[in-house]
Order: sequence, then structure tokens, then C-alpha cells
Amino acid sequence: MSCKHPHANPARALLILGLIASAVPAAAQTPQVQQDESAQLQTVVVTGTRSLNRRTLDSESPVDVIGTKELLSTGSGELATVLSRLLPSMNFPRPSGADASDAVRPAQLRGLSPDQTLVLVNGKRRHASSVVNVNGTLGRGSAPVDLNAIPLAAIERIEVLRDGAAAQYGSDAIAGVVNIILKKGAEGGEAEIVYGQYDKGDGEQVTVRGSTGFKLGDDGWVRVAVEAADRDFTNRSFPDPRLSAGPRQGTVTQRYGDPDSKPRTVFANSQYRINENLDWYAFANYGERKTSSAATFRTAFTNDFQTALRTPLYPEGFQPLLDSKSVDSSLVTGLRGDLAGWRWDASVNFGRNRFTLDVDNTVNYDLGATSPTRFYAGELTSTQKLANLDVARDIPVSFMSGPLTVAVGAEARFESYEIGAGEANSYFGSGAQGYAGFRPENAGKNTRNNKSLYLNLEGDITQELSGSLALRHERYSDFGNTTSAKASARYAFTPEFALRGTASSGFRAPSLAQSFYTITTTNSLLVNGNSALVETGTFPVASAAAALLGAQPLKAEKARNLSIGAQWQPTRNWTTTLDLYRIDIDDRIVFSSNLQLANKPDLAGALAARGVYVGAARYFTNAVDTRTKGVDLVSTYRLNLQQYGRADLTLAYNHNDNEVKRVADTPAVLAEQNLVLVDRQTVNRLTVGSPKDKFSLSGDYTRGMWNGRATVTRYGEFTVPQNDPTRDQTYDPQWVLDLAASVRVGSGWRLTAGIDNVTNRYPAQVTSLSNLNVNGTQPYSVWAPNGFNGRFYYLKAGYTW
Repeated sequence: MSCKHPHANPARALLILGLIASAVPAAAQTPQVQQDESAQLQTVVVTGTRSLNRRTLDSESPVDVIGTKELLSTGSGELATVLSRLLPSMNFPRPSGADASDAVRPAQLRGLSPDQTLVLVNGKRRHASSVVNVNGTLGRGSAPVDLNAIPLAAIERIEVLRDGAAAQYGSDAIAGVVNIILKKGAEGGEAEIVYGQYDKGDGEQVTVRGSTGFKLGDDGWVRVAVEAADRDFTNRSFPDPRLSAGPRQGTVTQRYGDPDSKPRTVFANSQYRINENLDWYAFANYGERKTSSAATFRTAFTNDFQTALRTPLYPEGFQPLLDSKSVDSSLVTGLRGDLAGWRWDASVNFGRNRFTLDVDNTVNYDLGATSPTRFYAGELTSTQKLANLDVARDIPVSFMSGPLTVAVGAEARFESYEIGAGEANSYFGSGAQGYAGFRPENAGKNTRNNKSLYLNLEGDITQELSGSLALRHERYSDFGNTTSAKASARYAFTPEFALRGTASSGFRAPSLAQSFYTITTTNSLLVNGNSALVETGTFPVASAAAALLGAQPLKAEKARNLSIGAQWQPTRNWTTTLDLYRIDIDDRIVFSSNLQLANKPDLAGALAARGVYVGAARYFTNAVDTRTKGVDLVSTYRLNLQQYGRADLTLAYNHNDNEVKRVADTPAVLAEQNLVLVDRQTVNRLTVGSPKDKFSLSGDYTRGMWNGRATVTRYGEFTVPQNDPTRDQTYDPQWVLDLAASVRVGSGWRLTAGIDNVTNRYPAQVTSLSNLNVNGTQPYSVWAPNGFNGRFYYLKAGYTW
């Protein structure tokens, strides 16, 4: 049932990349004085370990550390975009025309669902977005953390654990963990202004960001970061050839590209030493992002004969605009200290995302000529409240070369998900075009709680061998108990070469959004081989409508992770890691296929008898088992050129293969009507929708006051599948070059000029009407991993004190 990329040869690719990685430093080997700077290549990490002195090279699991310099090395101000350019295993497409997913875009790690990656801030769980990705984009059905709500100005570094970690952190940590470490301290600060624009002359961006610290008495500090940006929309739509467009025929009618976006965010991080054994800490943020994205253009006439206007309010047609406001607020505060040789940390954690939506430049056809043109469509709210206690101690053990770190902890978490109804006119009849509002029957608040206990053991057994064990038990109020375990080990055969490996079990609890999200919207679906707008109902599994269609209660996804890796550091300046992994996920939660009811009078009638009038329906279901296999290669080299400066070279590669091992049987009530619960398109969206591989080679050169950076990235091929395999479209690999140069001016000033996508590369155009290109007006795939905006120019001016 799945389709795969032809001619993939990961073994050959690894051989070639290995030769390149070996050749680069070999060619650069010259007699040189080792500088202290080389020590910076190794960083103490806090993610995936309870030890106080675990370095990246000592880690039993692969951990990427991304510093401030790297985060600010591109022209983008969006965290998810930056991470996707720096991490080969991360994918961040840029959907357009996908309702709320235009405003809150999901990112993938290792080709898995966006909500199968856990996001932490300062080691504490970050709240999820309230937006559910329900349209035909990658990450369909997920409601992950909104990475772009976290400003670059607040971040000191990011640690990305590329390994399953549910036994250490709980639900969601299947693909890995992204731990965002905030800037700290009272000393110093920085400010920067960024201006950029695309080659087409649109998408103008202005970003202002800054961070500074203050003292709290003699024993404390607070660090404040602010960031604000205005990002204009882009448009890569082609002229509209449809006769039904009337006077607009032959002009660009659609807006297709990045939305208009205006984020404003403040972050604060603080600490105060109460006494030598006790510290108070807190960090908090508040952010708003207003976004205006475009729905599908409605032509002036209902047919090519131009005999009937859709509405007298828009005699030339109209394009609905989705004006949203996403508000994130969070507060974490706690005490940590030492007591009788034990390190302890007790904290409480609050986080909330509220997403409100208005539909503008639109109409409700059923209200006729008196229809408003702007509607309040409702709001979504996702809330997390959490209390946590961690206790750890390093215990000397006679037969071990180092202490045994013992860590235990307990956590209690409360979650809620709420849907607020829109105004009556937004859902009356067929509802507002572009996005019908949430109805009163959709509205409501649902909650759950869970409690967990966990144990971690880790240490150096001998000078060569280290290991760790983790065990976590959780009890959820809605679906019951689950237990996760993890074992890791690393053996250093020589000071330069080591092998490492992990085996773990994990889980992901169904989110409240997946359990209770419900709405009726107008979606563009493939009907009898043509694109058509269809009223589509999304129903929670516990609803009467979903039960009529065969829905079952959701249960937790269960995962099993295996990985083995090699670490090689032949010199202090050169490090190479190679990690192979396999991730099996059972009972994976997916969004069902769009169950079209136009020719199914029995089902449509049964729904209508319950007051539900839709042309298609869908719900969440534990319907597939998947296997993900892949390899990560990272090689870094620092070339010290003495009086001629320094060069940092990084080669990174990820190969990922997703396979569906099982698909659940279609419920009898659907099979009798020749409907399929999980169709071919849904299955292959999981297997071939994201690039199978990604390669990047970057160089950063510094000499005196000058710095230059070049990065070349190859995004592998991907396929946009359809239920008819003859209508699939496979997109060729794409090479992208980014360049930037900067100079220090005076005391503390730095000026930067850069070009992202220097060669102005675009993905191939959509060739099939079945891929919903709307008669050619939407020419590029929203699944393209690098977007489809083209070349981007930017200037930066920054000051550091």
C-alpha cells in the first residue's frame, strides 16, 4: 500500500559522504599550534542526562548543540526555519492555503509526526499549540509545540537529543527532544535590527530584537529578551485562466505563499541565591502573533458561462482572509538546592496557547446581500499546569571508576482543551466562506490529568565503559497506565574512538486536541477526479457522529527505539559521529481519510437525523503501525590558520526511511459503503511525503574583524501522493546555497549582509490537477521542504555590550 522512492542507495551515499568527511580534514592537516579555542568544540550538555559534567562527545545518545551564532547565521527570524536549515534530520515545509496551519506551522524530526518530538525550555516541558493541523499538509492531525513562538533573542543555545527519551521525560519524546536553554546573567546585552526582502520584491521583513540583564540585589539577576517583527506576505500564484473568474480572468487572483505575520514576544529568565544551599528561579514569556493568511479565491461566477454571480457583494470574486491571533503565555518557577548531599529541584509550570480567528473579505451565501463581510469564527485554548520534583545524587561505588548518579522524581500534570464558539452568522447555513465558525455544539472544555514517577541511573563503570538506565511509570486519567524504559551504553576503545547504543520503549498519549477537536469547514477535496469545495466535518471519537462512522476510543501510541553509533575524534579539532536508528511505533494516531458522503445516502441520512449535515467526515484513529530507519552523520572540523584566521567546517547528512507495517481494517459500517478508513494518500503521506535524505556542508571563516559563512544544502526528493497512484507527483532533489558576510565596526558593532537561496532555486511546479493546484493558480507544492519563495536578501546591524 505504500510507495517508495526508486534508486535509493544509502550505503553508497554513506560511503561517499564518509570519504568527503575524511578528505576535508586530511587535506587541511598542517603543523599548527593547538589553540584554546579548540576546547570550545566540546560542550557540557544537560539534555538526556542527570550528570553534572556530561560532554557532547561523552554522551551515550547523539546530542546536537546549536549556539547563538548559528541561530543567527541565516536571514530567517523563525526558530523552526533556522533549525531546519541547521539540522539535516529536521523538516519544516511552509504550507499555504491550509487554514490555521498557515499561522502555526509544524516541524518534523526524523520524518515522524511533529507532536512526536518533545520541546523543553530550560529543561521544563513547553505547552502545546491549540491548533490542530487538519488539512492536507505534512503533520496532518498533529497539534505540536509552536517553535516559532520562542524568539531567537532569548536563546543561549539549543540541545537536540536525537533519540527516544520517553523514559526520561514522558509523553511525546519518540523522535527526540529539543531543549531550549535561555540566556542568563546580569552582565552584557545585545540589540539587532534586521531588514530583508525576497527577489520578487515582496515579503519585506523588519525584525528588532534585544536582550539585556539586570542585577537582583547582590545575589540574583534577571535577563529580559524582546523581539518584534513585521513580515509581509509573499505571493507565487499564477494568473487565473478560469472563465468563471469573469473580469479577473487572466490576472493573479490567488494569494499563495507566506502569510502576513506580526509577532511580538518578551521572555524573562531570573535567579536569586537565597543562601549557599538554596536558589529561587523563574522564567516566563508572553507573546502575540497576528497572522493574515489567504483561503482559496472564489470566482465571480458559479460556472464558465458566467450566468450566475456567487454573491452581489463581490461582483469580481473574492478571496477570504483568515486573520488570527495566537497568544502564548507561560511561567515556570521553583526552588533548587542541596540537602544532605542530594541535589533537588521543585517547580511549578503553567503554559497556555490561545488562538482566535476572524474571517475577513468573505461572505455567508445563506445570508444573501445582507451578509457581513467579516466574521468572528471562534477560539481554541490549550492549557498545561505541571508540578515537578527532581532529586539526584552522585554516589561513590567501589567497583566503578566514577560515581553512580541516582535520580528520582515525580510529576503531576493537568491539561485542558477548550473550543469557543464563533458568532452565529459565522456558522449559519453553509457558514462564512473560507472558514465556517465553531458552532455551539462544537464548543466545550475537556480536561485530564496524569501522574508519573521515574528513576534514572548513570555513571562510568570503567574508564572505557559508561552506561545509564531509566524507568518511568505514568497514570493518565483518560486511558490508563503506561511504563517506559531505556538502557544506554558507551564504550571507548581508544581515547579517539567509541561506540554507543541505546534501546528504549516509549509512548505518546493522544492529545486532548486529537480527542476532542471538532469543526465543520469548507475543504478543497478531489471529487470524481476534480478539485471541489466540500463541507467537511471533523468529529471527536466520542461523538455520536463519529460512532456512526465506526470510531473507537483513542489509546496511546507505543514506540520502541534502537540506535547504535560511532564517535571518532582523531584530533582535538575534528569530531565525527555516525548514528543508525530504528523506531517502531504501534497504534499510531492518524487522521482518517476524508469520508465523502455525497453518494452514501444511508450514512448521510443517519448523520442528518442527528442534525449533522456534511459532504465529508473524518476523525482520529489508532490505525497504523510504522517503522522508521535512518542514519545521521555529523563531522565538524576547526582549522586554525594562525595569523590568517580560523575556519569551522561542518558536514551533516540524514537518511530516513519510513514504512507502514500495518493498517487497521476499515470498520464494517464504512466498508459496506465502499469507504476506506485510512486511504492510500494517508498512508503514503507518512512514508514518502518528506525528503528521504538531506545533506549540508557549511563553512564559517573568521579573520580579525571579518567573518564569512557559506552553506550548501541538498533536500532529497519527496512525493505528494494521491489515492490513484498514477496521479502521484515526485519532486526532484533541490540544491540551495546560502551566503553571508559580516564585519565588526568600532566597539561592539557588527554589520551583516546575506543572501539565502543565492541561486534562486524553486521546487518543480505542480503538474497535476489532482494535486490541487486550482487550475494552475497554485503552482508549487506546500510540502516543499525549503518553501517556494525564492531568493532572499537581508541586512543586519547589531550592537553588543
